[in-house]
Amino acid sequence: MQALKGTHDILPEEVYKWDYMEGVIRDVCARYGYKEIRTPIIEATELFQRGIGDTTDVVTKEMYTFTDRGNRSVTLRPENTASAVRAYLEHKMYGDQQVHKMFYIGSMFRYDRPQAGRYREFHQFGLEVLGASSPLADAEVIAMACEIFHKLGLKDLDLHLNSIGDKNCRPAYRKKLIEFFEGKKDQLCDDCRERLYKNPLRILDCKEEGCRRASVGAPEITDYLCDECHRKFEAVKHYLDSLGISYTVDPRLVRGLDYYTNTAFEIQYPPLGAQSAVCGGGRYDGLVEEIGGPSTPGIGFAIGLERLLLALEMQNLIPAPKAQKRVYIAALGEDAVAEGFKIQEELRGLGIVTDMDLQGRSLKGQMKQAGKLASQFTVIIGSNELEKGAAAVKNMDTGTQQDIPFADIAGYIAKEEHNS
Repeated sequence: MQALKGTHDILPEEVYKWDYMEGVIRDVCARYGYKEIRTPIIEATELFQRGIGDTTDVVTKEMYTFTDRGNRSVTLRPENTASAVRAYLEHKMYGDQQVHKMFYIGSMFRYDRPQAGRYREFHQFGLEVLGASSPLADAEVIAMACEIFHKLGLKDLDLHLNSIGDKNCRPAYRKKLIEFFEGKKDQLCDDCRERLYKNPLRILDCKEEGCRRASVGAPEITDYLCDECHRKFEAVKHYLDSLGISYTVDPRLVRGLDYYTNTAFEIQYPPLGAQSAVCGGGRYDGLVEEIGGPSTPGIGFAIGLERLLLALEMQNLIPAPKAQKRVYIAALGEDAVAEGFKIQEELRGLGIVTDMDLQGRSLKGQMKQAGKLASQFTVIIGSNELEKGAAAVKNMDTGTQQDIPFADIAGYIAKEEHNS
């Protein structure tokens, strides 16, 4: 048996890298006032159809959807924004009229062609701010993403920024896009020909070479922003400028999900090649209403952790795990093992990593295992030690050895570790 295509195991010797990434992320979240939310991996399919949009590739091609035993259509979550908004509504968090800052870390699922940094089950960190309409919220969210990468030590990142307007100004732009692409329909892929009259902005996001060529010279959304959207976009840029955060205004950046409005952004790490985006997000002021709640502004972003890990490894930015000081208890005979087992639990209770043999090795084999584990101390208990009521405690670094009464071993080793 093997793991399904597009899934992967994170083995014990690799988990420290994930712990490091998530530790930095959680620290930054705490400093910015975000609290964690954990939503179900499985949701009603309608949530994503309404929230993400039925013209997106995610909904039309990539979702893991099936009918459960209750004859309900359910889907493994392909992203977490819609789930977070559903939880926000279900638990009436909007009732307190406060700004809610939430983050999440977990598995998402998309049926896509596996490639470097992209799996069918992938892990994502993301955050959502619900209830804040100010451009300052947009700038803070972008600044927070930059701060996470800064704390991780990542360099050579490119921030791409755009505004895709709102329901007031986007219809005029949409009309211009349709007019532009109507004469180029034969150059578009099948998906984009279908999108043309439903969501023409998505054509700008298509990675097919023919569509990219056809979109050269397409009208730019920034030329069609209404006064209010233009003012908001200028404010976001002003706040970023005040922090010295550099960015590129990218009129082609529309993001891949239908719920975005106004600010859209993406952070790229070019050495990753075609899949260079390590962070993407934007404002979605219509999403809460689309899912059935009151009109509520929102903004957020997500970071794919597999792709982030690739970038960190390319720059050798993941510190080696700290070597743990360990104690090994080498015991021979049932009574000795029982005494050693008791001492092991005392040591563990003091926060000291302690091991014993679980394979019936000889005393020589146990000592060899203690060396393999790089143990600082080995506690040796045999028939002689049982008679004396004291174990031979060997310092594996210095080679010195002394007898310590069983009742005093945990305190002795804890003191020695503290002094070393």
